[in-house]
Amino acid sequence: MSNINIVHPTTLEMDKARSAVDQVAAKLTQEYGLVCQWQGDMLRFERPGVNGSIQLMPQQVHFNAELGFPFSAMQDMLESAVRKALAERLG
Repeated sequence: MSNINIVHPTTLEMDKARSAVDQVAAKLTQEYGLVCQWQGDMLRFERPGVNGSIQLMPQQVHFNAELGFPFSAMQDMLESAVRKALAERLG
């Protein structure tokens, strides 16, 4: 198993950051078939071979994903896509 851990800074207020994370989640859902659900300030996501969360915190967002075997081979590509999506939505 492989892990992706990203801490992304943001100056957005929590409600705007939540909206931005919703946009990131929609993109990940469309591209990778993830099922997403909010639990407080944490968005949990999963699909066979992938599970993780996006945690909203003051001035930062924590992205964490555990990749099972075939996704672990795509770790670098997935991490790059997530970093790009976070930068586009959260500044």
